[in-house]
Amino acid sequence: MKLTDLLTQWLAHPLTRGMNIDQPQTTAFRKKIVSSKPFLEKLYEEWYRRIASRFPPDARVLELGSGPGFLKKFMPLLITSELFPTPGVEMIIDAQAIDMDDASIDGIVMTSVLHHIPDCSRFFQEASRVIRNKGRLVMIEPWNTTWARWIYTNLHHEPFEPHTKEWSFQTTGPLSGANGALPWIIFQRDRALFEARFPQWRIKSIVPIMPVAFLLSGGVSLRSLLPGWMYPPVRFFEQIFKEELWAMFAIITLERQE
Repeated sequence: MKLTDLLTQWLAHPLTRGMNIDQPQTTAFRKKIVSSKPFLEKLYEEWYRRIASRFPPDARVLELGSGPGFLKKFMPLLITSELFPTPGVEMIIDAQAIDMDDASIDGIVMTSVLHHIPDCSRFFQEASRVIRNKGRLVMIEPWNTTWARWIYTNLHHEPFEPHTKEWSFQTTGPLSGANGALPWIIFQRDRALFEARFPQWRIKSIVPIMPVAFLLSGGVSLRSLLPGWMYPPVRFFEQIFKEELWAMFAIITLERQE
């Protein structure tokens, strides 16, 4: 067994061992984990503030994969959704077949969801259909830097394959399938191809963030390594040391255009 495997086993959160991530009760249980980890909760709060700042207060916005999150606290008019019935979630929606009328919403938001969608091209087609002109698609997703690639490849349970040619993958369950490198592939490596396939979407901004904060938080699967009060100084040091060069995530904003 590799040293990295031993490390992840040692860091595994005791409440998540043996859980099947494709089961709805796992998603519901993860909400309790987030609220019990102050460092991770502060991280989500920063993510949600940055997402909310990209929309006017009266925007009608759909969140995909609401799961264990609490974005509605920052966007009261938000429509929450998940792939399966989940406590506190309003709609059951598949990102590849969104059950909403054409041009009926001002935007779609998601955190760590795009890289779980088996066919991203189908999702972009659906997003183009339901989002009004000038609406936005805002997501926070894993990003590909030298540092992030090593972490995702050695310390994370999801596949991270930046060299694949496809924007799709085979999946065995609603959440277990993934390619963490897909957001970078689509919006960085294959940006010209994305713009040619989906001219109705303008890439407004890509902001790489957080080289170590999420790692130190433990996410929803591992133990948190720091108390909540350490979050501000960690973020301060990340930012002064050019976090974009070794970021693990990126905030990606697309704008719908005729």
